[in-house]
Amino acid sequence: MVPRLKNIYKKEIIPQLSKSLGIKNSMKIPKIEKVVLNMGLGLEGNDNKIIKVIEKDMSNITGQKPVVTLSKKSISNFKTRVKMPLGLKVTLRRDNMYFFLDRLINMALPRIKDFKGLNPKSFDQNANYSFGIKEHVIFPEINFDKVIKTTGMDITICTSAKNNNEALELLKSFNFPFNIKREQ
Repeated sequence: MVPRLKNIYKKEIIPQLSKSLGIKNSMKIPKIEKVVLNMGLGLEGNDNKIIKVIEKDMSNITGQKPVVTLSKKSISNFKTRVKMPLGLKVTLRRDNMYFFLDRLINMALPRIKDFKGLNPKSFDQNANYSFGIKEHVIFPEINFDKVIKTTGMDITICTSAKNNNEALELLKSFNFPFNIKREQ
């Protein structure tokens, strides 16, 4: 089954970006390469029960098993020891990425309380877009009654764009809900 957003990208977004950005070669048109989700555990990293529950929630959201990130060295001020679990991360590519983005844009982001749109200035130097979500329960795959602890997550969308303007046009064409007032 081909993802809906992938078909839209190939049939509608590529010709639209080619015209608006003035790129004639279709291989140079910016695309989304991968989506990285990161969920920090904080002090709950010591509790194996919470790690398993959050790992199950994240795998339900992404359709992929997350990797547990471990600390590399001990830091007494942060109460961490070597190889202590610090968080979870998932890297989505190809069809899984498009399925996740479709659910994120159309179902999850509109469920955020008092949502005013994403900040259009959250690009880094490599034209990758990053934003955070305060509660992971906005995704429809999560059963709110079985959640032990709501945690936030960071989402990074890596693009092949050469600059931030191209990346912004790409994400706008995917209907990302940007806050237009912040852009000015």
